[in-house]
Amino acid sequence: MSTASALRYQGSNFLRQRLVLATVSGRPVVITDIRSKDEEPGLRDYEASFVRLLDKLCDGSDVVINETGTTLRYTPGQIIGGGGLVHSCPPSRCITYFLEALLLLAPLAKQPVTIRLKGVTNSSQDMTCDTFRTATLPLLEKFGISEGLTFKIVKRGAPPEGGGEVVFGCPIIKAIQPVELLNEGKVKRVRGVAYTTKVSPQFSARMVDTARGILNDFLPDVWVYTDHSKGAACGNSPGYGISLVAETISRSLKSSDACADIDQAGGGGDEDSLDNPEGVGRAAAKRLLAEINLDGVVDTSHQALVLYFLSLGEEHAPGRVRLSRLSPAAAQMLRHIRDFLGVIFSIREDQGDGETVVLSCVGAGIKNTARRTF
Repeated sequence: MSTASALRYQGSNFLRQRLVLATVSGRPVVITDIRSKDEEPGLRDYEASFVRLLDKLCDGSDVVINETGTTLRYTPGQIIGGGGLVHSCPPSRCITYFLEALLLLAPLAKQPVTIRLKGVTNSSQDMTCDTFRTATLPLLEKFGISEGLTFKIVKRGAPPEGGGEVVFGCPIIKAIQPVELLNEGKVKRVRGVAYTTKVSPQFSARMVDTARGILNDFLPDVWVYTDHSKGAACGNSPGYGISLVAETISRSLKSSDACADIDQAGGGGDEDSLDNPEGVGRAAAKRLLAEINLDGVVDTSHQALVLYFLSLGEEHAPGRVRLSRLSPAAAQMLRHIRDFLGVIFSIREDQGDGETVVLSCVGAGIKNTARRTF
């Protein structure tokens, strides 16, 4: 159990960031006033489930939650990992809510992690599992995490009932090497996946046609695969959506996705509403164009991930990255990195044409004690 003084925060925002950085740094954290003035105060079911997932992944951790759920005290243990882990995620959030945090801890575990997660695989509230597979995981290759990194969608699950299932495997590494991610490059192609489950497979073609109709005005190399789930691979609820990833000549990736709002199907009539396949395809394509227009080496949903791994890098050289306007999650990640790891980023405005900033830091030199270093 760590003897370091506990950091104190208020509110439920960015709970995953605080618990992950507490685990990596070994510093206890106390979070109070978690929705204390809400009609339903305390932790939500997905937040409590995330705490249980941390407990499965770590050994020696101590979690104390008061009766109303408005105060959480977390004392981190050692990240053990291991194979054969299974976790059921509540249908209120997508599986990627848990995967995004798992991805930050798994490379520093004592044993390679293999985990089966059950729940909602595609949701409008979080990044979809398709985007996680095609955009998030390739980003880890830049930090030396590639061999043994696996992800498979076994069953698709749409809200509200879920029923999906994925298997995620992550290797362990000795240390994070500092990298420089400065050159974005021009977009050379767009790839994607349009999925349908328990609805007509024609919905995929309608989403693809609408998305391509917008993207083909800018580049010809647009290819979107269709994935129609049948039988046991369907999950428990009908749903459909599309995930798009743009790749640049320097192998940077920008992603966007959109999922249908089945509950409002047939009630909108607005061409940008998510109650029809055309609206879903149009929303994803416009979001992708907006991400490309923002410049930066990664899109806004992956900024916090890059900053986190740069802060863990070895101390022999600085790491640098060029980003567009910082998202709220990325800005808060910078504050949390300062609090937990003592790493402060230097931020300067880029001298190029775009409205970007270059962030640089010397990492905290976090090492995986389970790996031999000699």
